[in-house]
Amino acid sequence: MELKVLDHPLVAHKLTHLRDENTKSPTFRALVDELVTLLAYEATRHVRVQPVEITTPVAPTVGVELADPKPIVVPILRAGLGMLSGMTRLVPTAEVGFVGMVRDEETLEPFTYAERLPRDLSGRQCFVLDPMLATGGSLGGCVKFLAERRANDVTCLCLLAAPEGIERFRQLVDGLKIETTLVVAAVDERLNEHGYIIPGLGDAGDRLYGVID
Repeated sequence: MELKVLDHPLVAHKLTHLRDENTKSPTFRALVDELVTLLAYEATRHVRVQPVEITTPVAPTVGVELADPKPIVVPILRAGLGMLSGMTRLVPTAEVGFVGMVRDEETLEPFTYAERLPRDLSGRQCFVLDPMLATGGSLGGCVKFLAERRANDVTCLCLLAAPEGIERFRQLVDGLKIETTLVVAAVDERLNEHGYIIPGLGDAGDRLYGVID
């Protein structure tokens, strides 16, 4: 698993305002949207392209376009939906699938409760969206689910990650024998006793969409 942590003043600036407890949901959503576009720029550095012949107003030339099959973007429900617009703005021709992951409170293992994906992901570059990499279980479970559908190139985008989550995620995906990249805006200090990232930004889903009891 390759880890990429963005080091850019605009990323740090937007992340600072995301963390602020006084930032309201509309502003929070806008900041996530902007920040994900910056993450997506780095995450798609090795997106597959193919040559294409075009004619400019001056002369013929050869450029590139996204190769077939097109990449697929996979937000993890529900918080990952807040990252979708920022990602598809940069890659508008990508297809979009969905995965819902939840933790079994008895086994503490993640399982898939909903999905909308192709049955065979062979040859597809997959981009998974999940704002917070805390314990690593849900994101690792999602990558495992994609691997079971024969995905072999998965890039995960997260706003924040905890060191404990990165390590567990690495352990989960290294055994899958597929190319996996993790792109994050920042690696925070640690997890607290409740599994929240410190200093973090709170519950990303609640801050995006409000608290649902």
